[in-house]
Amino acid sequence: MMLNRLKTRCSRCSLPTLLISFFLQTYGLNVSRPNILLIMADDLGYGDLGCFGNDTIRTPNIDQLAKEGVKLTQHIAAAPLCSPSRAAFLTGRYPIRSGMSSSSEPQVIIRTGSSGGLPPNETTFAKLLQHQGYTTGLIGKWHQGVSCESRNDHCHHPLNHGFHYFYGTPFTLVNECQSGKNPEISEKLRATYWFYTHLVSLLVLTLLLGNIFGLTSVKWKSIAFVALCGFLFFITWFSCYGFSRYWDCLLLRDHIVTEQPMKLESVTSKILKEAVSFIERNKQGPFLLFVSLLHVHTPCYTTELFQGKSRHGLYGDNVEEMDWMVGKILVAIDKEGLRDNTFIYFASDNGGFLEAREGKVQYGGWNSIYKGGKGMGGWEGGIRVPGIIRWPGIIPANAVIDEPTSLMDIYPTVAHLAGASVPQDRVIDGKNQIALLQGSMQHSEHEFMFHYCGVYLHAVRWYQKESGALWKVHYVTPKFHPEGAGGCYESRLCSCIGDGVTNHSPPLLFDLLHDPSEANPLSPTTEPLFNTIVSRIEKALEEHKKTLTPVPEQLDVYNVIWKPWLQPCCGTFPFCWCDDEIGSDPTINQI
Repeated sequence: MMLNRLKTRCSRCSLPTLLISFFLQTYGLNVSRPNILLIMADDLGYGDLGCFGNDTIRTPNIDQLAKEGVKLTQHIAAAPLCSPSRAAFLTGRYPIRSGMSSSSEPQVIIRTGSSGGLPPNETTFAKLLQHQGYTTGLIGKWHQGVSCESRNDHCHHPLNHGFHYFYGTPFTLVNECQSGKNPEISEKLRATYWFYTHLVSLLVLTLLLGNIFGLTSVKWKSIAFVALCGFLFFITWFSCYGFSRYWDCLLLRDHIVTEQPMKLESVTSKILKEAVSFIERNKQGPFLLFVSLLHVHTPCYTTELFQGKSRHGLYGDNVEEMDWMVGKILVAIDKEGLRDNTFIYFASDNGGFLEAREGKVQYGGWNSIYKGGKGMGGWEGGIRVPGIIRWPGIIPANAVIDEPTSLMDIYPTVAHLAGASVPQDRVIDGKNQIALLQGSMQHSEHEFMFHYCGVYLHAVRWYQKESGALWKVHYVTPKFHPEGAGGCYESRLCSCIGDGVTNHSPPLLFDLLHDPSEANPLSPTTEPLFNTIVSRIEKALEEHKKTLTPVPEQLDVYNVIWKPWLQPCCGTFPFCWCDDEIGSDPTINQI
């Protein structure tokens, strides 16, 4: 009878895998606790992989992963930007629930020395699996904050969110990390610089006038306060004009800064070596390894081995190097004999970055037929991402799932595999997709998906399982500039509110099943059910809003502004530079 149940559960499993599963369950061993390997690319476009339609960029390793597993064609990010999208991925919850969305720009964490980040009271999948006896590790990009009130409280740090081990950058890649690139962070910080400039000027003027007219006397406390403001002005000036590379481009091992600034020429090999080493150290399992790649985020730094090798310039080179890294990690899994007992997931955090340019040369991702890209509210190009899952013998090979799925689904899915229960004291928006992946369930549990830009809802998707219809309404859309170019501005992302967006009443309605490019909005004339569809979606939206509770915004102006006292530093602040990497090999060829 048990063998029959196993056959039903695993109808496409190989005979050896079936017999092994039968043996293990017969003797009381748990086969539902596989190793978990999660690989996330950064800003990878939906159409950048061969298995998702690209016939010019070579991605043989990821393509092979798709052949051996399931390809998710409607895999949706909870936000079109990295910090909120990754927060949703880690917690299984829309970022607005955790405060990881913003009512103002820049909508992401822009400094390592800021106080915003994933709140300590959020429970990540790493924390759930840690409690189930998994060894958990994060290698690569974090971008969920570091500290709250002091440099050493590490309240947002990965080790405070369920990871036993962390190696990588607490921030992300920015142009300042590579010499000769147009600055990103420095431009955003100039407002802070001018704030301190005017503050110091106003204080000095007030004290001078007060002293001249006898209204105030200059006391040591006043002098000390002015000196402090002057110091902040000085530090901010340094940050605006060159020090961002030293303060924001760094590597950590757990809590320790090991390289500041990080050397881009060797960071690829270091991340790869750390990922392989983690697998080798923990091959007895069970383990959770989250490899959060820096590829293919700007400035798309690519090592010499892959420079000029693709047909798509710098960006294509970077994608092909990323594919090579994924291949090496998969080889490590096979080498340790872990292939059949490792659940592997690959995705991107959001769509390709259309505004990424050097002069007139665009070097962001390609989002296939989908409109928009990174940072563009609810347009498909910013939130529809490639998704691949492999688990030999348990999940069918070379399969395609066209049902709506979400990055947030990984949370309850891996919790189920580890035997953990998801928290019952909060709303979890992700769905356990094991039954869908195995083919025992035909339709996704997602009926409605809500697409935010910061804290502002821009669009809603409605999947009618009975009819197979897939509707989407846009209440707000960003204004493209220049018209028809597909991006907003050459050096910035689209706005979520104000003059940079268009509000629609009634909303734009699209039939995604027949118009996935969102090119032809429907009307009551062209769609007889227009009013019925819009009314049903608005009812679902009202029900969704009732589940939201106010929480502090982690990405508001105060929390993203740079605070010198929170700045990670391996030297004497503000002169933060060191290289404590022992035995690091800067050459990628030796891996």
